[in-house]
Amino acid sequence: MTVRIAPSLLSADFARLADEIADVQNAGADMLHLDVMDGHFVPNLTFGPPVVARLATYCRIPLDAHLMVDDPDALLPQLAEAGVARVAVHVEACVHLHRTLSIIRDLGMERGVALNPASPVDSLAEALPWLDFVLAMSVNPGFGGQSFIAESVAKVARIRSMLGDHAIDITVDGGVDTSNARALLAAGATTLVAGTSVFGASDRGRAIAALRRCELEDRPS
Repeated sequence: MTVRIAPSLLSADFARLADEIADVQNAGADMLHLDVMDGHFVPNLTFGPPVVARLATYCRIPLDAHLMVDDPDALLPQLAEAGVARVAVHVEACVHLHRTLSIIRDLGMERGVALNPASPVDSLAEALPWLDFVLAMSVNPGFGGQSFIAESVAKVARIRSMLGDHAIDITVDGGVDTSNARALLAAGATTLVAGTSVFGASDRGRAIAALRRCELEDRPS
């Protein structure tokens, strides 16, 4: 699978979001990553479904929502109506994970489960038949611009091993840049969420291309 790059809007200039979205679209981004936070599951607030719906009117690439909230089920219908293509919910936040994943499917969105850095890979085992992707957090969620947790590379490899023949995307989110992208891709990652390393760059096209080159560098000659 060719690596996909999903710039995280959390690192964009919130005063000019339409321009920021246009810039990363033109730079070759594959998806736009949206961090939805409620101030309870994580100690921060971002944006909810009404803002996502407005953002969707400016966005030509798929919207990828990561729900860092205590009650993800309550937001799912609104996010689907807003045009979100796929949603990741935290295994730690879902009392009835299968039910939540079924709701996401029935609303026409791709289903993902997010794992915090200290959450065990085994917590995915019983959910595999209902997953389209796994979101491996390589920082503790809640804030952008954090440093990458090096142990995440080995965790991605364990996730890939667990998935076996399941055609499930592994997305990595948190501190991703060219210093760790090659190792993540070699371990089995297929989508890279990049916040500061893309939105913090003066040339977003060059930043995205540099991340893509990490995949090419990892291929045997």
